Amino acid sequence: MSCRDNYASSELFELWRCEECTFTFTQNFPAESDIGRYYETPDYISHTNTRKGAMNRIYHWVRSYMLRRKARLVTKESHRKTGRLLDIGAGTGYFANTMLNRGWDTEAVEKSPQAREFAKNHFDLEIHPEQALKEFAPESFDVITLWHVMEHLEHLDETWQQLGQLLTEKGRLIVAVPNAVSYDAAYYRHEWAAYDVPRHLWHFSPVTMQQIASKHGFIMTSRHPMPLDAFYVSILSEKQRGASFSFLRGMYVGTWAWLKTLTHKDQSSSMIYVFRKK
Repeated sequence: MSCRDNYASSELFELWRCEECTFTFTQNFPAESDIGRYYETPDYISHTNTRKGAMNRIYHWVRSYMLRRKARLVTKESHRKTGRLLDIGAGTGYFANTMLNRGWDTEAVEKSPQAREFAKNHFDLEIHPEQALKEFAPESFDVITLWHVMEHLEHLDETWQQLGQLLTEKGRLIVAVPNAVSYDAAYYRHEWAAYDVPRHLWHFSPVTMQQIASKHGFIMTSRHPMPLDAFYVSILSEKQRGASFSFLRGMYVGTWAWLKTLTHKDQSSSMIYVFRKK
């Protein structure tokens, strides 16, 4: 199907799905050297810190809640209270700063110079550019996290290979991505905001995530729904389609999606996957 870029260009991009493995991807996405301009808009709030407007306030409230939940999840899944952690795609540094404050030896990597500058100014946090991934020593991290980052990475196979090299033998890899087989994805179809073309290159499901992890020598140990994402994504989907009372409509759909997740967690709007090396 065709999806529209609702942030930067209004261009249409096609999604293709493999008939054999069901992996879905954005066809003919912009080259790495050109895709930066699709992020250069103040409306793309994952790269800004504005609190103007209801959507941005909701985003920041959810982020505060999720930071606490993510920190607890890291402790639980890694079976340790402290350790060495790498956050890839750290954005403006909120999660990395949270883990530092909880006693973790934390390194962070982020492509955006503006986001790295924000982290330095607000948290006095030194975030590395993405080239640093090749400079870390093998097996130097007990936990590696990618929070809504994997779907943005052009060199997918190369990234998984790097993750396997950087993670310790008993380490944990934690990946959060939108769920392309969620209730709200099926409801909104090509208008589902979490397709977010062309910034999202890959569109994962629990099945395809397990397949690609296995291909690169990882075993999925657990997965966790992110039910609050359904509310945010549904409200944003309604807003982008120009619906009247978009907030109320989105809350209604988000509620149904949340209820669905109570009995079918694999239909959650986003999923957190935890892996260990084989």
